[in-house]
Amino acid sequence: MLNFRNSSMTLVKFKDAYPDYRNNFGDSDAIPFDSFNVYSQNDEQIGSVKDALIDEQEGRFRYLIVDTGFWVFGKKVLLPIGMARFDYDARRIYVDGLTKEQVENLPEFTDDLKVDQDYEESVRAGYRPLAAQPGMQPVDAGTQPLTGAATAGTARRGTAAVDESSYSYDRDYALYNRNEIEDQPLRLYEERLIANKSRVKTGEVSVGKHVETETARVSVPVEKERVVVERTAPTDATRAAAVGTPDFREGEVARMEVYEETPDVRKEAVVRENVRIHKEVDRETVETQEQVRREELDIDTQGRPIVDRSDRPGRSVQGKSAVADCFTARYQAEVG
Repeated sequence: MLNFRNSSMTLVKFKDAYPDYRNNFGDSDAIPFDSFNVYSQNDEQIGSVKDALIDEQEGRFRYLIVDTGFWVFGKKVLLPIGMARFDYDARRIYVDGLTKEQVENLPEFTDDLKVDQDYEESVRAGYRPLAAQPGMQPVDAGTQPLTGAATAGTARRGTAAVDESSYSYDRDYALYNRNEIEDQPLRLYEERLIANKSRVKTGEVSVGKHVETETARVSVPVEKERVVVERTAPTDATRAAAVGTPDFREGEVARMEVYEETPDVRKEAVVRENVRIHKEVDRETVETQEQVRREELDIDTQGRPIVDRSDRPGRSVQGKSAVADCFTARYQAEVG
């Protein structure tokens, strides 16, 4: 972690202090500050935010580190947090009164640079003329806005010594603090319907089997034998029988077996039919409605004020350090 120290305070890079800050602060109230681009008063892009310097002692944001890229010769400069005006919808930071030429004259920031009070004073000297514009909080009497020549001279290291032990960021209120009077952001809320689905049980089908008993009839053709005794008169009834032929005796004289067929019926199980059980899904669109509420802005003006109304519904241009205040509150909560 790179520390930029002077005798009274220490500035640290926010990403070094919170390398996982996107997960720790990734909610709607803390949009990642390094997703913003920086624009001058003429709507010229002058760079993009890469990191920030925070006061380790108080846990407050002091500077945004702006990479000017190819817009201003590719150098990095520091932007006091109080000079930044955030447009959250457009992910832009506007600096009122700042021009591209002024950015070119700001002292360059590098990762290995020693940020002492002399360097910070050279940075503040470049922004004090902007902080002294109408509507801005006044700077301290001992740090009045500098002229262009004085700004350029101060930007050269070692030409403006500063009493490190006595300086306080409150002396340059407009550079490091939010103007609560001029900057009063409001949030308008509205309710919206969130469509979701839940799976509920509406019924069930139980499939079982039972046995029914009935009388089945089947026809079986059978054969039966029977004995037929036929008596006939002989044709030679008057002729005498030969001697010894007649055999007069009693008892059984003949035997004949008689048979018949009987039905042999047995049962066997066979597949009568196949039953397949499955489910089908019917799809339909269900429409529902509910009352939702929405906040609208009521503007009550007196006199002839200038009211700036955005042409984009829902667009909000927030205050100079709203994002910083959110991170500062979280930082202070952690360090106590």
